[in-house]
Amino acid sequence: MANTALKWISDLLNERDIPFVICGGLAAIAYGSTRALNDIDLLVPSQHFQSVIDAGKEHISKPAKRGREEGWHLEYVQFIYDGTKVEVGNANRAEVLDSGSNEWKELVIDFSRVRKINVLGVTVPVMRAEDLIQYKEILDRAVDREDISQIERHG
Repeated sequence: MANTALKWISDLLNERDIPFVICGGLAAIAYGSTRALNDIDLLVPSQHFQSVIDAGKEHISKPAKRGREEGWHLEYVQFIYDGTKVEVGNANRAEVLDSGSNEWKELVIDFSRVRKINVLGVTVPVMRAEDLIQYKEILDRAVDREDISQIERHG
């Protein structure tokens, strides 16, 4: 279940004092989107990325590597916890594909620009709505347009 996976990763990071920010579909849900959740996406600062990998190693389903996937270019590791995919990205040099220009744009993550929101029964640091909308506008996939519409309608 997504809520047990979110509690697992949140506890794992908080116990180690690792800053993180929830992004993607779960962040959109925190701001009012009602679509189904595919996975839990979050970013951590570069200096903590290896610690996350080490701490969650028994749940790794995709080892850490840098790659391009679904409009994202970043280093990430995927865990599966209680049947839910949890993807933790390294915030260093994270980029999103601008659908208009077809160019990669740097995604600058400010870990102080978060809102603590209770989502799925767990209070977590979530990317601010305006930052989430900004990168979703750049990606401009169908799911991003749906999220933006619901966030703006809700907010």
